[in-house]
Amino acid sequence: MKINYPYCLKLSMNCENKVKEPQLVIWEKSGERFGKNDWTFNGASTRQLTHCYHDYPARMIPQISDKLLKLFGYKAKTLFDPYCGTGTSLVEGMIKGLNVYGTDLNPLARLIAQAKTTLPDLEQLDKQINRINKFALIENKKLAEHKTTISGINDLNFWFKKDVIEKLYQIREQIQSITEESIRIFFDVVFSETVRECSNTRNDEFKLYRYNPRQLENYSPNVFAAITQKIQRNRIGLQNFYDIIRSLKSAPVSQIFDFNTVAAIPKAIIPDDSIDIVITSPPYGDSHTTVAYGQYSRLSSAWLGLNEPEKVDRNLMGGKVIKKQIIFPCEELNFSINQINSIDGKRSREVSSFYQDLLLSISNVVKVIKPFGYACYVIGNRKVKGIELPTGRAVRDFFIYYGFDHVDTFTRSIPNKRMPSKNSPTNEAGINDNTMTKEYVVVMRKKYQ
Repeated sequence: MKINYPYCLKLSMNCENKVKEPQLVIWEKSGERFGKNDWTFNGASTRQLTHCYHDYPARMIPQISDKLLKLFGYKAKTLFDPYCGTGTSLVEGMIKGLNVYGTDLNPLARLIAQAKTTLPDLEQLDKQINRINKFALIENKKLAEHKTTISGINDLNFWFKKDVIEKLYQIREQIQSITEESIRIFFDVVFSETVRECSNTRNDEFKLYRYNPRQLENYSPNVFAAITQKIQRNRIGLQNFYDIIRSLKSAPVSQIFDFNTVAAIPKAIIPDDSIDIVITSPPYGDSHTTVAYGQYSRLSSAWLGLNEPEKVDRNLMGGKVIKKQIIFPCEELNFSINQINSIDGKRSREVSSFYQDLLLSISNVVKVIKPFGYACYVIGNRKVKGIELPTGRAVRDFFIYYGFDHVDTFTRSIPNKRMPSKNSPTNEAGINDNTMTKEYVVVMRKKYQ
């Protein structure tokens, strides 16, 4: 059965099992009904609480998770994000009292998500903040002579100026001396952001592009000023998050993992039929042609000693190209892929590889959702070879294939997008096309089985 109206659902009694589906309640505020209206949130602050921690590519803004939880998760006790990134949906779930579970293949993303959802001892944290701030004020520090390389960065002097390298080494030593993990990851995150900001990379790009020689001549980043500013900002965000969590009747639990939902969801971690609501924003396409998460993370991951960041992009959805075309349970998607195939067969197989992984991931996600539970996917329709791929429709049809009802699909404009307004879909000079300006919030509901 297809459901088109998301606010007042009243479904029939399941005669065989005598289980009545719970009724969905309207969320109202100041007499206004929310749901059909604004999903763009233009001008809204997206950096409240621990959302202020660390930039990251293609972040889902917290207002979307907040609204989905108020509309569809008002009775939920558990939330799962199968592509959790830096934990936006996890933070929003926690402040509403939900136990949250997330997984991501990028070790840097997991570190940030862990820091954003962890409540360290604030008194001990402040002692370490004072210690590192005092250290940053001391001038003329000397670098130990044996420290000249970072594993994972082939040419350290290409990506960082000498003075920056010395100061990053010094700060890293101070952080590594912290023994309490919940406190150390707070500083690891500000250090990671400082590494990227003070590197020779263009900070308005998510891929690794070095400043040109003329720009580098006048480029002189202040490592100590950068990290102390980020410590202060994050400490304020943590305090606000801490105050909300402490006001709840019981503190929610956050658990973050590294398993790949394309392969499986370990039942020992998340049992079948145990999750009330899934809120997530998966990649919009294969990493090497959309958002290169591994490239974005590479320098920070190397300085932090995280495992094999160079393999992140290869392991993400669509990283391994299939040899033959397959047919998906979505007619519109098959039509678009066939159009791409008529232009470039190899590229169509790359596209198919991504959707095959997405379908496999959804086939595992559906198992952990409770009957009448919700799956909310925020997705964009990218273009390949000038052909728009109906990813929003594909997500809807994939869930229907696995026994879900379609509740609704909300359309939102993307304001202030960190992405060029045009790109080159064929990589030919002078041939440009518009990039994504809209996202789709696809809401599905599991039938009683």
